[in-house]
Amino acid sequence: MKFSTTRHGASKWSRLAAVAGLTLAIAAAAVPQAHAAGEEYFPLQSYRVGPYAAGGSGFFGGFIDYMRLINKRDGGVNGVKLTWSECETEYVVEKGVECYERMKSGLNGAPTAATNPLSVGIAYATLDRSTSDKIPLITINHGRTDSTDGAVFPYVFPLQLNPYSEVSAIVNYINQQSGGLKGKKIVVLYHGSPYGRETIPVLDVLAKKYGFELTQIEVPHPGNEQGSQWLTIHRINPDWVILRGWGVMNPVALKSAQKVGFPADHIIGNIWSNSEEDARPAGDAAKGFISITTHPSGTDFPVLQAINQYVVKPGDGDLKDPARFGTVYYNLGVVNGILNVEALRVAQSKFGDKPLTGEQVRWGFEHLNLDDARLKQLGAYGLVQPLKLSCADHEGGGAVRFQQWDGQQWKIISGWVQADRALLRPIIEKSANDYAKEKGITPRDCSKEL
Repeated sequence: MKFSTTRHGASKWSRLAAVAGLTLAIAAAAVPQAHAAGEEYFPLQSYRVGPYAAGGSGFFGGFIDYMRLINKRDGGVNGVKLTWSECETEYVVEKGVECYERMKSGLNGAPTAATNPLSVGIAYATLDRSTSDKIPLITINHGRTDSTDGAVFPYVFPLQLNPYSEVSAIVNYINQQSGGLKGKKIVVLYHGSPYGRETIPVLDVLAKKYGFELTQIEVPHPGNEQGSQWLTIHRINPDWVILRGWGVMNPVALKSAQKVGFPADHIIGNIWSNSEEDARPAGDAAKGFISITTHPSGTDFPVLQAINQYVVKPGDGDLKDPARFGTVYYNLGVVNGILNVEALRVAQSKFGDKPLTGEQVRWGFEHLNLDDARLKQLGAYGLVQPLKLSCADHEGGGAVRFQQWDGQQWKIISGWVQADRALLRPIIEKSANDYAKEKGITPRDCSKEL
């Protein structure tokens, strides 16, 4: 059969073929979009390069592998598959904001559940945007402390441990170990960033309450030069040093402490100074180093074994180095995955087994209640601390355990040590209310939020 292709246009058959082809193209394009419309999207403002790549690659690797587990083993969350994409931030605030704007609207019809930037700077920079866009901003173990008050910060969740709880728990532990704090000398060595400076005011409050002598010393980003700071510490001769580091700053601090003769077993690392990547590069200088943790390393937990079975062994694991499976950063990513997925599951119990908006997922976070029974069902008992959130409390935990580096690995050396949340709550509320006044926010009445 011949078709005419004169200068006046296509033949009747050509026009019909074009229409048919267009129809097929539209139908083909609709297939992945229809599929995506049955998915829930998690945009990942990740960082796998730069001075903090170890933390980013471990955390996002664990988060992704947990989502893969849910998809492969369970078929998603009540039939809703999880999907994600990554945008490299290099831990740079401006790039993090660009990534947020690029990904906030979802992916191929799949709505955005929550953002998890694992960066205080990016979290601060996207907080107002996230609230305006009604997308939960998850700042697990970090972030803006007063965002614990959900009446003022309805879309921000410093899950498990906010920075004030972190330092309060450390001070409580030192109190236990020292038989009191009055007259003791404590130095805080902190990262020169919004994250590092977050706890300066509350540490002054704790020093005044307990009567210890406090010196706070900043280390400029990224932290590979600390000679003068440790000479100052040597001169002060403190009883304890609290290390609020990040990335390369941590092993450099341990090596510098060894040079001036300060014992590693009187240095307590915070939640971002507690990984294998923080201790191992310091070699012998790290032996005896103590740090806090909200979750242990290791692979003995059923959820880790399930990830190994369904994701890692089949070759679908995210980590380039399989030796990092079960390390601190990786396990934190798994914990973060559990909390995000459980919030989605809780929200579905109210809004239906379907992809949900960020506003609906926010309700799920505020009604998250992980008790021991549920943690055992998830295979995460002992990996995740019991957690109960509400409108008023977006942290939900506030407890840590202490671990010590034996030269090869971390060993848990304490039970749960709780922060003084009763002391901290008025400080948090005052800061949150000041923020509300500055921004013209009318706080929610949490007594009416069910």
